[in-house]
Amino acid sequence: MKFLDLAKVYIRSGAGGNGAVSFRREKFVEYGGPDGGDGGRGGDVIAEAVDGLNTLIDFRYQQHFFAKNGQGGMGRQRTGKDGDDIILRVPVGTEILDEDEETVLADLTEVGDRVLLAKGGNGGFGNLHFSSSTNRAPRHANPGQPAIERTLWLRLKLIADVGLLGLPNAGKSTFLAATSNARPKIADYPFTTLHPNLGVVGVDNAEFVVADIPGLIEGAHEGRGIGDLFLGHIERCAVLLHLVDGTADEVAEDYQTIITELEAYGEGLADKPRITALNKIDSLDDELREMQREALEEAVGGPVMMMSGVSGEGLTDVLRALKAEIDDNRLRYKKAEEAEDDEEDGSWHP
Repeated sequence: MKFLDLAKVYIRSGAGGNGAVSFRREKFVEYGGPDGGDGGRGGDVIAEAVDGLNTLIDFRYQQHFFAKNGQGGMGRQRTGKDGDDIILRVPVGTEILDEDEETVLADLTEVGDRVLLAKGGNGGFGNLHFSSSTNRAPRHANPGQPAIERTLWLRLKLIADVGLLGLPNAGKSTFLAATSNARPKIADYPFTTLHPNLGVVGVDNAEFVVADIPGLIEGAHEGRGIGDLFLGHIERCAVLLHLVDGTADEVAEDYQTIITELEAYGEGLADKPRITALNKIDSLDDELREMQREALEEAVGGPVMMMSGVSGEGLTDVLRALKAEIDDNRLRYKKAEEAEDDEEDGSWHP
Protein backbone atom coordinates (compact mmCIF):
# COMPACT_ATOMS: atom_id res chain seq x y z
CA MET A 1 0.00 0.00 0.00
CA LYS A 2 1.38 3.40 -0.97
CA PHE A 3 1.90 6.05 1.69
CA LEU A 4 0.15 9.40 1.33
CA ASP A 5 0.02 11.97 4.11
CA LEU A 6 -1.69 14.94 2.41
CA ALA A 7 -4.93 14.95 0.43
CA LYS A 8 -7.38 17.54 -0.85
CA VAL A 9 -11.10 16.78 -0.66
CA TYR A 10 -14.26 18.51 -1.81
CA ILE A 11 -17.33 18.02 0.36
CA ARG A 12 -20.97 19.04 0.19
CA SER A 13 -23.68 18.47 2.76
CA GLY A 14 -27.23 17.63 1.76
CA ALA A 15 -29.77 20.36 1.10
CA GLY A 16 -33.00 20.32 3.09
CA GLY A 17 -36.19 19.24 1.34
CA ASN A 18 -38.85 21.81 0.50
CA GLY A 19 -42.08 21.98 2.47
CA ALA A 20 -45.24 20.96 0.64
CA VAL A 21 -48.34 23.02 -0.17
CA SER A 22 -51.26 20.62 -0.06
CA PHE A 23 -54.92 20.58 0.99
CA ARG A 24 -56.99 17.74 2.31
CA ARG A 25 -59.72 16.60 -0.08
CA GLU A 26 -61.66 13.50 0.88
CA LYS A 27 -65.07 12.24 -0.07
CA PHE A 28 -67.66 12.66 2.67
CA VAL A 29 -65.36 15.03 4.59
CA GLU A 30 -67.11 18.37 4.73
CA TYR A 31 -64.21 20.53 5.82
CA GLY A 32 -60.76 20.08 4.28
CA GLY A 33 -57.71 22.09 5.15
CA PRO A 34 -53.93 22.35 4.72
CA ASP A 35 -52.00 19.09 5.13
CA GLY A 36 -48.61 19.79 3.49
CA GLY A 37 -45.77 18.09 5.35
CA ASP A 38 -42.29 19.40 6.17
CA GLY A 39 -39.22 18.61 4.10
CA GLY A 40 -36.55 16.21 5.37
CA ARG A 41 -33.18 17.49 6.55
CA GLY A 42 -30.08 17.04 4.43
CA GLY A 43 -27.27 14.66 5.35
CA ASP A 44 -24.13 15.76 7.22
CA VAL A 45 -20.51 15.26 6.18
CA ILE A 46 -18.52 13.77 9.07
CA ALA A 47 -14.88 12.74 9.50
CA GLU A 48 -14.10 9.84 11.83
CA ALA A 49 -10.76 8.41 12.97
CA VAL A 50 -10.71 4.63 12.58
CA ASP A 51 -8.27 1.89 13.49
CA GLY A 52 -6.28 -0.04 10.89
CA LEU A 53 -5.37 2.85 8.56
CA ASN A 54 -1.98 4.59 8.31
CA THR A 55 -2.25 6.36 4.95
CA LEU A 56 -4.57 8.73 3.07
CA ILE A 57 -4.08 6.91 -0.23
CA ASP A 58 -7.83 6.25 -0.58
CA PHE A 59 -8.41 9.99 -0.97
CA ARG A 60 -6.19 10.10 -4.05
CA TYR A 61 -8.79 8.12 -5.99
CA GLN A 62 -11.89 9.76 -4.53
CA GLN A 63 -11.84 13.45 -3.69
CA HIS A 64 -15.55 14.35 -3.85
CA PHE A 65 -17.91 13.48 -1.00
CA PHE A 66 -21.54 14.57 -1.28
CA ALA A 67 -24.20 13.79 1.32
CA LYS A 68 -27.77 13.08 0.22
CA ASN A 69 -30.41 15.82 0.00
CA GLY A 70 -33.52 15.69 2.14
CA GLN A 71 -36.76 14.63 0.47
CA GLY A 72 -39.51 17.21 -0.04
CA GLY A 73 -42.62 17.16 2.12
CA MET A 74 -45.83 15.60 0.80
CA GLY A 75 -49.57 15.82 1.29
CA ARG A 76 -51.43 14.02 4.04
CA GLN A 77 -49.03 15.55 6.54
CA ARG A 78 -46.14 13.37 5.38
CA THR A 79 -42.63 14.55 6.24
CA GLY A 80 -39.90 13.96 3.68
CA LYS A 81 -37.15 11.44 4.33
CA ASP A 82 -33.89 12.76 5.81
CA GLY A 83 -30.80 12.57 3.60
CA ASP A 84 -28.11 10.02 4.47
CA ASP A 85 -24.92 11.26 6.13
CA ILE A 86 -21.54 10.54 4.56
CA ILE A 87 -18.53 9.64 6.72
CA LEU A 88 -14.89 10.15 5.76
CA ARG A 89 -12.92 7.40 7.48
CA VAL A 90 -9.39 8.66 8.15
CA PRO A 91 -6.34 7.32 10.04
CA VAL A 92 -5.77 8.26 13.67
CA GLY A 93 -3.58 11.38 13.74
CA THR A 94 -5.29 13.15 10.83
CA GLU A 95 -5.64 16.91 10.93
CA ILE A 96 -8.48 18.64 9.07
CA LEU A 97 -7.28 21.89 7.50
CA ASP A 98 -9.26 24.69 5.87
CA GLU A 99 -8.75 25.55 2.22
CA ASP A 100 -5.85 27.89 3.10
CA GLU A 101 -3.92 24.75 4.23
CA GLU A 102 -2.99 26.51 7.48
CA THR A 103 -6.09 26.81 9.68
CA VAL A 104 -6.54 23.59 11.69
CA LEU A 105 -10.25 22.79 12.06
CA ALA A 106 -9.87 19.49 13.92
CA ASP A 107 -7.21 17.04 15.06
CA LEU A 108 -8.36 13.42 15.34
CA THR A 109 -5.91 11.75 17.69
CA GLU A 110 -8.00 8.91 19.16
CA VAL A 111 -9.90 6.02 17.58
CA GLY A 112 -13.55 7.04 17.36
CA ASP A 113 -12.93 10.80 17.31
CA ARG A 114 -15.51 12.49 15.07
CA VAL A 115 -15.97 15.99 13.73
CA LEU A 116 -18.82 17.56 11.77
CA LEU A 117 -17.37 19.09 8.61
CA ALA A 118 -20.56 20.31 6.92
CA LYS A 119 -24.04 20.30 8.46
CA GLY A 120 -27.01 19.31 6.32
CA GLY A 121 -29.71 21.89 5.68
CA ASN A 122 -32.97 21.81 7.65
CA GLY A 123 -36.12 20.90 5.77
CA GLY A 124 -38.67 23.62 5.03
CA PHE A 125 -42.03 23.85 6.77
CA GLY A 126 -45.11 22.70 4.86
CA ASN A 127 -48.25 24.82 4.73
CA LEU A 128 -49.78 22.79 7.58
CA HIS A 129 -47.21 24.49 9.85
CA PHE A 130 -48.64 27.94 9.02
CA SER A 131 -52.29 27.12 9.69
CA SER A 132 -53.89 29.27 12.39
CA SER A 133 -57.28 30.54 13.52
CA THR A 134 -56.89 33.58 11.28
CA ASN A 135 -55.22 31.83 8.36
CA ARG A 136 -57.20 28.68 7.70
CA ALA A 137 -55.81 28.02 4.22
CA PRO A 138 -52.13 29.08 3.94
CA ARG A 139 -50.86 28.68 0.40
CA HIS A 140 -47.15 28.97 1.04
CA ALA A 141 -44.40 26.74 2.42
CA ASN A 142 -40.73 27.20 3.23
CA PRO A 143 -37.92 25.97 1.00
CA GLY A 144 -35.26 23.76 2.52
CA GLN A 145 -31.96 25.24 3.59
CA PRO A 146 -29.21 25.01 0.95
CA ALA A 147 -26.24 22.64 1.08
CA ILE A 148 -22.81 23.70 2.36
CA GLU A 149 -19.81 23.18 0.07
CA ARG A 150 -16.24 23.23 1.32
CA THR A 151 -12.75 22.45 0.11
CA LEU A 152 -10.60 20.90 2.83
CA TRP A 153 -7.15 19.36 3.26
CA LEU A 154 -6.42 16.19 5.19
CA ARG A 155 -2.93 15.99 6.71
CA LEU A 156 -1.73 12.85 8.45
CA LYS A 157 0.71 13.01 11.34
CA LEU A 158 1.49 9.49 12.46
CA ILE A 159 0.99 8.60 16.10
CA ALA A 160 4.29 7.29 17.45
CA ASP A 161 6.07 7.36 20.80
CA VAL A 162 9.64 7.61 19.47
CA GLY A 163 10.90 9.39 16.37
CA LEU A 164 14.18 8.51 14.64
CA LEU A 165 16.42 11.31 13.42
CA GLY A 166 19.64 11.29 11.44
CA LEU A 167 21.36 11.91 8.15
CA PRO A 168 20.74 9.50 5.27
CA ASN A 169 22.40 6.14 6.00
CA ALA A 170 22.77 6.86 9.71
CA GLY A 171 21.30 3.42 10.39
CA LYS A 172 17.71 4.37 11.31
CA SER A 173 16.06 1.67 9.19
CA THR A 174 18.54 -0.93 10.44
CA PHE A 175 17.68 0.03 14.03
CA LEU A 176 13.95 -0.33 13.32
CA ALA A 177 14.43 -3.68 11.61
CA ALA A 178 16.63 -4.98 14.44
CA THR A 179 14.24 -4.04 17.24
CA SER A 180 10.80 -4.66 15.68
CA ASN A 181 9.00 -6.75 13.09
CA ALA A 182 9.04 -3.86 10.62
CA ARG A 183 10.96 -4.52 7.41
CA PRO A 184 12.02 -1.15 5.98
CA LYS A 185 14.24 -0.98 2.91
CA ILE A 186 17.94 -1.08 3.82
CA ALA A 187 20.74 -0.37 1.32
CA ASP A 188 24.18 1.25 1.17
CA TYR A 189 23.06 4.40 -0.67
CA PRO A 190 21.32 7.57 0.60
CA PHE A 191 17.54 8.02 0.80
CA THR A 192 16.58 4.35 0.85
CA THR A 193 13.69 5.43 3.09
CA LEU A 194 11.23 7.42 0.98
CA HIS A 195 8.27 7.40 3.34
CA PRO A 196 7.79 6.96 7.10
CA ASN A 197 7.84 3.47 8.60
CA LEU A 198 6.34 2.38 11.90
CA GLY A 199 7.48 -0.46 14.13
CA VAL A 200 6.37 -1.77 17.51
CA VAL A 201 9.38 -2.17 19.80
CA GLY A 202 9.45 -4.21 23.01
CA VAL A 203 11.69 -3.93 26.05
CA ASP A 204 11.13 -5.18 29.63
CA ASN A 205 7.60 -6.40 28.75
CA ALA A 206 6.58 -2.94 27.55
CA GLU A 207 5.86 -1.93 23.97
CA PHE A 208 5.98 1.42 22.20
CA VAL A 209 5.81 2.64 18.62
CA VAL A 210 8.87 3.95 16.76
CA ALA A 211 8.64 6.07 13.60
CA ASP A 212 11.46 6.12 11.03
CA ILE A 213 11.36 9.07 8.64
CA PRO A 214 13.51 9.81 5.57
CA GLY A 215 16.94 11.20 6.42
CA LEU A 216 17.56 14.94 6.57
CA ILE A 217 20.39 16.80 4.90
CA GLU A 218 21.67 20.34 5.26
CA GLY A 219 19.13 22.77 3.81
CA ALA A 220 16.19 20.36 4.21
CA HIS A 221 14.02 23.20 5.56
CA GLU A 222 14.59 24.97 2.22
CA GLY A 223 13.47 21.91 0.27
CA ARG A 224 16.78 20.16 -0.37
CA GLY A 225 16.71 16.39 -0.59
CA ILE A 226 13.30 15.15 0.42
CA GLY A 227 13.10 18.29 2.52
CA ASP A 228 11.26 18.50 5.83
CA LEU A 229 8.02 17.07 4.41
CA PHE A 230 7.97 14.23 6.90
CA LEU A 231 9.07 16.02 10.07
CA GLY A 232 5.40 16.47 10.96
CA HIS A 233 5.22 12.74 11.65
CA ILE A 234 7.46 13.07 14.71
CA GLU A 235 5.75 16.14 16.17
CA ARG A 236 3.59 13.93 18.39
CA CYS A 237 6.47 11.76 19.65
CA ALA A 238 7.36 11.75 23.33
CA VAL A 239 11.09 11.43 22.68
CA LEU A 240 13.48 11.59 19.71
CA LEU A 241 16.36 9.21 19.05
CA HIS A 242 19.13 10.95 17.12
CA LEU A 243 21.43 8.44 15.44
CA VAL A 244 24.87 9.59 14.32
CA ASP A 245 26.98 7.45 11.99
CA GLY A 246 30.11 6.49 13.93
CA THR A 247 32.02 5.82 10.70
CA ALA A 248 31.60 9.41 9.49
CA ASP A 249 34.61 11.72 9.33
CA GLU A 250 32.99 14.57 11.28
CA VAL A 251 30.40 13.26 13.74
CA ALA A 252 30.05 16.65 15.44
CA GLU A 253 29.18 18.36 12.15
CA ASP A 254 26.69 15.64 11.28
CA TYR A 255 25.03 16.09 14.67
CA GLN A 256 24.81 19.86 14.28
CA THR A 257 23.31 19.57 10.80
CA ILE A 258 20.26 17.76 12.16
CA ILE A 259 19.88 20.12 15.13
CA THR A 260 19.98 23.13 12.78
CA GLU A 261 17.22 21.63 10.64
CA LEU A 262 15.04 20.93 13.69
CA GLU A 263 15.41 24.53 14.87
CA ALA A 264 14.61 25.85 11.39
CA TYR A 265 11.49 23.66 11.19
CA GLY A 266 10.13 24.85 14.53
CA GLU A 267 6.94 23.34 16.03
CA GLY A 268 8.88 22.61 19.24
CA LEU A 269 10.87 19.71 17.77
CA ALA A 270 14.22 21.10 18.94
CA ASP A 271 12.88 21.25 22.52
CA LYS A 272 11.63 17.67 22.71
CA PRO A 273 13.46 15.14 24.91
CA ARG A 274 16.24 13.72 22.76
CA ILE A 275 18.66 10.83 23.15
CA THR A 276 21.80 10.85 21.02
CA ALA A 277 23.45 7.56 20.07
CA LEU A 278 26.65 6.87 18.18
CA ASN A 279 25.69 4.11 15.75
CA LYS A 280 27.67 1.49 13.76
CA ILE A 281 30.24 1.01 16.51
CA ASP A 282 30.73 -2.57 15.30
CA SER A 283 32.86 -1.06 12.52
CA LEU A 284 35.13 0.85 14.92
CA ASP A 285 38.08 -0.35 17.02
CA ASP A 286 38.30 0.66 20.66
CA GLU A 287 40.53 3.68 20.04
CA LEU A 288 38.34 5.09 17.28
CA ARG A 289 35.19 4.46 19.32
CA GLU A 290 36.54 6.55 22.16
CA MET A 291 37.66 9.33 19.85
CA GLN A 292 34.30 9.54 18.07
CA ARG A 293 32.40 9.39 21.34
CA GLU A 294 34.41 12.26 22.84
CA ALA A 295 33.92 14.40 19.74
CA LEU A 296 30.17 13.79 19.74
CA GLU A 297 29.79 14.38 23.49
CA GLU A 298 31.53 17.72 23.11
CA ALA A 299 29.03 18.73 20.39
CA VAL A 300 26.03 17.43 22.36
CA GLY A 301 27.16 18.88 25.65
CA GLY A 302 26.20 15.70 27.48
CA PRO A 303 26.46 11.90 27.47
CA VAL A 304 26.17 9.89 24.29
CA MET A 305 25.02 6.27 24.03
CA MET A 306 26.89 3.67 21.95
CA MET A 307 25.09 1.10 19.81
CA SER A 308 25.08 -1.01 16.69
CA GLY A 309 21.94 -1.98 14.85
CA VAL A 310 23.80 -4.75 13.02
CA SER A 311 25.48 -6.54 15.94
CA GLY A 312 22.87 -5.58 18.54
CA GLU A 313 25.47 -4.08 20.87
CA GLY A 314 23.98 -1.42 23.11
CA LEU A 315 20.44 -1.77 21.69
CA THR A 316 18.90 -2.83 24.98
CA ASP A 317 20.35 0.16 26.83
CA VAL A 318 19.06 2.53 24.14
CA LEU A 319 15.56 1.02 24.26
CA ARG A 320 15.45 1.27 28.05
CA ALA A 321 16.55 4.92 27.89
CA LEU A 322 13.75 5.62 25.41
CA LYS A 323 11.19 3.79 27.55
CA ALA A 324 12.17 5.92 30.55
CA GLU A 325 11.23 9.08 28.61
CA ILE A 326 7.74 7.82 27.68
CA ASP A 327 4.81 8.26 30.04
CA ASP A 328 3.29 5.05 31.35
CA ASN A 329 -0.10 5.90 29.86
CA ARG A 330 1.47 5.71 26.38
CA LEU A 331 3.20 2.39 26.97
CA ARG A 332 1.53 -0.97 26.41
CA TYR A 333 2.56 -3.52 29.02
CA LYS A 334 2.43 -7.17 28.00
CA LYS A 335 0.67 -9.84 29.96
CA ALA A 336 2.68 -12.83 31.10
CA GLU A 337 1.07 -15.10 28.47
CA GLU A 338 2.00 -12.71 25.65
CA ALA A 339 5.61 -12.55 26.79
CA GLU A 340 5.80 -16.36 26.84
CA ASP A 341 4.35 -16.57 23.33
CA ASP A 342 6.99 -14.13 22.05
CA GLU A 343 9.76 -16.22 23.56
CA GLU A 344 8.37 -19.34 21.87
CA ASP A 345 8.20 -17.49 18.54
CA GLY A 346 11.88 -16.62 18.88
CA SER A 347 11.31 -12.92 18.31
CA TRP A 348 14.00 -10.59 19.63
CA HIS A 349 13.12 -8.93 22.91
CA PRO A 350 15.74 -7.53 25.29
